[in-house]
Amino acid sequence: MAILTDYAGVAGTGRASEPNPGYAHYRIVPARHPGRALGTLFAALVITGVLYSVLTNPRWGWPVFAEWFFAEPVLAGLGRTLLLTALATVSGSLLGTALALARVSKSPLLGGLSFGYIWLLRSIPLIVLLLVLNNLGYLYETISVGIPFTDTTLFNYPTTQLLTPFAAAFLGLTLNQSAFFAEIVRGGILSVDHGQHEAAAALGLPRHRQAFRIVLPQAMRSILPTGFNEIIGLAKSTSMVYVLALPELFYTVQVIYRRNLEVIPLLMVATVWYLVIMTGLSIAQHYIERHFSKGAVRNPVPLPFQAFFSRFRRPLAEVASSGAIARKTGFHDATAFRAGGAVRIHGISKSFGPLKVLDDVELSLPAGSVTAILGPSGSGKSTLLRAINHLERVDDGFISIDGDLVGYSQKGNTLYELKEKDILKRRADIGMVFQNFNLFPHLTVLENLIEAPLQVRGLKRDDAVRLAQELLARVGLSDKINAYPRQLSGGQQQRVAIARALALKPKVLLFDEPTSALDPELVGEVLDVIKELARTGTTLVIVTHEIGFAREVADTVVFIEAGRILEAGPPSRIFTTAEHPRTREFLAKVL
Repeated sequence: MAILTDYAGVAGTGRASEPNPGYAHYRIVPARHPGRALGTLFAALVITGVLYSVLTNPRWGWPVFAEWFFAEPVLAGLGRTLLLTALATVSGSLLGTALALARVSKSPLLGGLSFGYIWLLRSIPLIVLLLVLNNLGYLYETISVGIPFTDTTLFNYPTTQLLTPFAAAFLGLTLNQSAFFAEIVRGGILSVDHGQHEAAAALGLPRHRQAFRIVLPQAMRSILPTGFNEIIGLAKSTSMVYVLALPELFYTVQVIYRRNLEVIPLLMVATVWYLVIMTGLSIAQHYIERHFSKGAVRNPVPLPFQAFFSRFRRPLAEVASSGAIARKTGFHDATAFRAGGAVRIHGISKSFGPLKVLDDVELSLPAGSVTAILGPSGSGKSTLLRAINHLERVDDGFISIDGDLVGYSQKGNTLYELKEKDILKRRADIGMVFQNFNLFPHLTVLENLIEAPLQVRGLKRDDAVRLAQELLARVGLSDKINAYPRQLSGGQQQRVAIARALALKPKVLLFDEPTSALDPELVGEVLDVIKELARTGTTLVIVTHEIGFAREVADTVVFIEAGRILEAGPPSRIFTTAEHPRTREFLAKVL
């Protein structure tokens, strides 16, 4: 029995052969929003009433306002206000950034000093700080600089002459601004995903490059809104320096209205100039925020000045010669890669509090081999992988690549942990591809690939660009060279991440579950790239749940559980006649 239903007066006849009448003749009535209309009307009435009251009330003294708005004393005070704002913004931002980096450093004394400074300066009202600095000569008659513990003096000057009202205002605003700005910058740094720090470290980028090229540009998206609020507050806080009798804008207006008694018109002069300053800062904030939003949207609209200057600048992808590879060719050209390194894992152990995640792990991986690490979630697979390139410091044991220790130097029977800069240099030989890609979202695909070769390997820009073009062609992404990561699919992002790791030409390449964050349809394209890599002679270590892939590609399969290696051997044996009962049980569930 068929049930026929009539929707909105359109009768269903049940006859499939009847043609669809179409809906082109229907009239669409937009939804009504009476609340919005009432709100708009109310806002219009309020704006009209305020403007009428202000413009028609003679007591506002608009003729007096017009007389003094461009007066020379007012403009001179405005200039001092702008100068103080600009100087204190630059110096306070630089000092605040240094304080923020000190607070997140691993030095407890430096971090404590930064915290104490921030705590003290945020506690003292600005007006009190200005008065203390202006009267500092009563505490210290002179300011001297010399060599400690000697009578040698390099600089000696009376404090009252050195700290003029302008100098005291500049110093007070800088100290106050830096304390607040430091916490804004620290919050921005903490907002950057930890994977970005690890990706930069895995590429061997120097610490200063990690901070200023990778972390801070991404942190700026969080820093800028609150930071500009502080700058706008600073511009208004310059009115506080009236206590130093410094003739900035507000002090100048005060002097004038005390003489002519036209208080309201002169206050309006100051108000409108402050509005002009705030408007300029707001416009600057808009464009700076747009600049640092690179890679945050799929279809970014270029800023006006970017569109203008782009006419005179060649795209970075065209810097290298035009002979770059333009199609996917695979990784058959072994001359583009270094010979794989032999990995030796010597009895490493690692605990997170009471939880032991690696327990006396011993493993030897020949140069050029492909090793697949299997095991249940939480078994220590990823921790083992991260220990190989020293992203995870082990509690016991050590790891070597071609006989060179990773993260340590050896003298006799003693191991000395290397400094971070030396660890970064050695880490460049151990590439890593992360589960969640960890591409730098504010850099284009090309910029992601050339950053490490330029900074770590010291390649010339043309050579780095040419290498990036070749690698992108080999993973089939030549047409995405100027795209941002957000504009790529998951599979494309992972292929770019592989190309980025290969750009350093590492001896060993680590893959941390490279397909687990991908849709099933995208897994194949990433596995195809890894299969090609397996033929190049680079040593590959892959943590994966793709059993079929491990069976096809790996030379050695390692099964790990509870931080211990239960079994290791060739795929033909592990997948057919595994010796350990736990291995057989695990494979029975996943095969």
